Amino acid sequence: MTQIIFEKSRPGTRGVKLPDAGVEHNLNKYLPENLLKEEKLDLPELTELDVMRHFINLSRKNFSVDTVFYPLGSCTMKYNPKINEYAASLDGFLNIHPNQDEGTAQGALQLMYELQEYLKIITGLDAVSLQPSAGAHGEFTGMLIVKSYFEKKGEKRTKVIIPDSAHGTNPASAKMCGFDIVEIKSNSKGLVDIEELKKVLDNDVAALMMTNPNTLGLFEENIQEISKLMHDAGALLYYDGANLNAIMGITNPGLMGFDVVHVNLHKTFSTPHGGGGPGAGPVAVVEKLADFLPVPVAAKKNNTYYLNYDLKNTIGKVKAFYGNFGVLVRAYTYILTMGKEGLKKASEDAVLNANYLKEKLKDYYDLPYDRLCMHEFVLSADKQKHEGVNALGIAKRLMDFDIHPPTVYFPLIVHEAMMIEPTETESKETLDNFIDVMRKINTEIQNDPALVQESPLKTSVSKVDETLAARQPNLRWK
Repeated sequence: MTQIIFEKSRPGTRGVKLPDAGVEHNLNKYLPENLLKEEKLDLPELTELDVMRHFINLSRKNFSVDTVFYPLGSCTMKYNPKINEYAASLDGFLNIHPNQDEGTAQGALQLMYELQEYLKIITGLDAVSLQPSAGAHGEFTGMLIVKSYFEKKGEKRTKVIIPDSAHGTNPASAKMCGFDIVEIKSNSKGLVDIEELKKVLDNDVAALMMTNPNTLGLFEENIQEISKLMHDAGALLYYDGANLNAIMGITNPGLMGFDVVHVNLHKTFSTPHGGGGPGAGPVAVVEKLADFLPVPVAAKKNNTYYLNYDLKNTIGKVKAFYGNFGVLVRAYTYILTMGKEGLKKASEDAVLNANYLKEKLKDYYDLPYDRLCMHEFVLSADKQKHEGVNALGIAKRLMDFDIHPPTVYFPLIVHEAMMIEPTETESKETLDNFIDVMRKINTEIQNDPALVQESPLKTSVSKVDETLAARQPNLRWK
């Protein structure tokens, strides 16, 4: 069993001992008495080597895209090429300061400007802000732009329409901006039901928030009709960029008729996004909304790059300074590395990989929407649940085979959902191993469901009571 670092502590052990610097360190001279602690801090005492081994060994217990297959569905943990990390660690990027004069930061401003230009081409829209620090933050920014646009026009539009297959952040972002949420059901194909949309579309509607392909991994085949309906009603169309990885270089939100787009750089452009950040969720808009973007935006005049704060209808700042610059460097590096054809190939391979897995697994697990998918697809464990093991049990069992579980129980419109997204970087050998493991787990459920019910069996922490762990977490070591 793994020991926690306090259990490894041995009194008197030291990690580092530095020579006396000859500097007086009597804190009584500088701090009030009530801020001084009399007793020693209860900290572990170990050698530097023991500390290093402890944390390195802990890291080996983690599941990550660098160590195992990571078919994580809606929160795509796309592989982060190490050249991106190298670029972001270059001294001129790493040690730049946001308060320094623009004349001394021309390289950084050029990078930001060119990244904006690339994102304009990829999304098919006219203007971009790099400020938002995550996808949901981008959503919030986009909906603030929508709200400000209608306020400027003098129109009081209070509703936002959202499909029942949407990401949970969509209704949350719209609600935070003061909109009322109107949910519409999907049709039998798993797509937006046009007739349901028509029923709720009126002069109070500000926007429809969509993901295309949607969270079932299906392309909205009626998107042009949807766009016309929205614009004829004077409303806007919002694109959740979570699934942009499926369409790069093939089509874009601009061609579909979208007015506002947020881009998840970690899902499409290989920037890291774990543990809550840092991230980046740039927002792109059509020309009529360009003046509403948060300031500043990177601009260029007479071969000089600068930060433009002069947007007449700007919603203001949504992030300190200019966004998470290090993440932007990584996305810029990825786009330059891949090039136009490389980005298109990435989307094609992501779609190919997803369809390969879907076809190989649909005879073993239920497939609610058996049609060509895009970069992801959703299986159902309904059949396995009737045999005693639910989707969560299957996800836990995958860990025993050194595979990170996919997203389960999302989207909510599929019972016992398992959303599987392999991305474009995985080899056929990796996909075939995943197929074999999923088939083996299905056989285990038929022959010995108790084995899967008690999984994982090989991880450092075995099956836990998730409800109890969430409501009564034990955060103390003693």
